[in-house]
Amino acid sequence: MSMNTNENQQTEVMYYHGTKAHLVIGELLLPGFMSNFGTGKYAKYVYFAAATEAAIWGAELAQGDGPGRIYIVEPVGHFEDDPNLTDKKFPGNPTKSYRTKHGLKVVGELKEWQGHTAEQLEQMRAGIEKLRQQGLEAIED
Repeated sequence: MSMNTNENQQTEVMYYHGTKAHLVIGELLLPGFMSNFGTGKYAKYVYFAAATEAAIWGAELAQGDGPGRIYIVEPVGHFEDDPNLTDKKFPGNPTKSYRTKHGLKVVGELKEWQGHTAEQLEQMRAGIEKLRQQGLEAIED
């Protein structure tokens, strides 16, 4: 797993966090709250991505009834590749997905983005449900 720190990150990289929660600019997202995925455990990490596609999935699949939202975020400390994707599904981290225990600061919101089709969402939800029935979590902290 490759480790990243703020010192070696380029400042022009934008990071995104997809959710159904309504957040405000300046808010700090921290671990320790109920996870948007899985069986409702408390999250040990906050997840984010440098690719909008990963954030779109997060916004669409997050628990809750509100609309999906994608926030522009800045990590406030050390972060690492998300092993839930990079170790299991996409070696090399082509999804540009990360996680941190140090939090994310909300610096903006991506207002215009294209969601997935109803068929794509149903296929993804069916895959997640199949994993759940096998006793596997979508996110393993």
